[in-house]
Amino acid sequence: MKEKGKTVVSIGVVLITFCIAFVLISRLLQPKYMTDLEEGSFISQYYREAGGHDVIFLGDCEVYANFSPMELYRNNGITAYIRGTPQQLVWMSYYVAEETFRYESPRVLVFNVNAMRYSEPVSEAYNRLTIDQMRWSGSKVGIITASMTEEEQFLSYVFPILRYHSRFDKLTQEDFSYLFQVRDNTFSGYQLHTEVVPEGTFPVKKALPDYQFGDICYEYLDKIRLLCEENGTELVLVKAPSLYPYWYDEYDEQIREYAAEYGLAFYNLAERSEEIGLDYTKDTYDGGYHLNLFGAVKLSQYFGDILTEEHGVADHRQDPKIAPAYDKKLQVYDETIEERMRVEDNEENK
Repeated sequence: MKEKGKTVVSIGVVLITFCIAFVLISRLLQPKYMTDLEEGSFISQYYREAGGHDVIFLGDCEVYANFSPMELYRNNGITAYIRGTPQQLVWMSYYVAEETFRYESPRVLVFNVNAMRYSEPVSEAYNRLTIDQMRWSGSKVGIITASMTEEEQFLSYVFPILRYHSRFDKLTQEDFSYLFQVRDNTFSGYQLHTEVVPEGTFPVKKALPDYQFGDICYEYLDKIRLLCEENGTELVLVKAPSLYPYWYDEYDEQIREYAAEYGLAFYNLAERSEEIGLDYTKDTYDGGYHLNLFGAVKLSQYFGDILTEEHGVADHRQDPKIAPAYDKKLQVYDETIEERMRVEDNEENK
């Protein structure tokens, strides 16, 4: 009996050791998204700040590049977080929202409607940037199932080693340095860009054969709306400023009709660029696709006033339970901006 007991223990130790090694190797091989495609780490950074936000933003690069929660706090005392990722499609936004409500119930959820134009998954690469670092829950299972392309396999998300086994000869110091934790490369989900690249030339605006949003987009927009209702959160729809890809009038009309039907606020901020004060010769870092810091400051000031005046979002700048932490974050944010501007000035003067 003793020998049998020792054998069982030995087998158990071997299995546990194998499982630990398997998990560690999988984690090592999975991209860390720290310096290359850093947008892939955005989803995981939320967990360190989860809870206590009055406003949550959902959407693609038009939210994480254009709105700055630090500026919302500086000017309006708004506590906000941007849960944006590249090419975040409507069903992705729904499952990110579903996960978010496990941690908090914001007063307002802001959804950028640009994704309504896409009715099918774009690529595995984009899927991975949203899904890979999401914590396991029913929401992650849902987002994988809804987002997979025909070539993808569910198990490759469960066991990353199945997808990334070929990275063994491509590992860098980054893979070891960030094996167990990642560093923040956003400010509450905002990707800071201080570069200035004036608006460029875009393709001629052509008529489309069909402007109708897909049924799946409306299905998941309904899910987001109902999820907000269940949690006592106001859903606000926006179209962030961008010169390209074109946001057609036919798109806008569909969103306005949907908002009117369900009593939602919709702000097409792209058509308010002049009122906001945006100058696309100075306020974009990539030729007009997204805003840089200077544009984000203007947009955040403008939209912060809307959130305060029209949606009753509270000002926490004098709240002793909230202000100290946000004042410290704001200080780091300002110091980072100063450092980046100094580096860019030095580069220009070389």
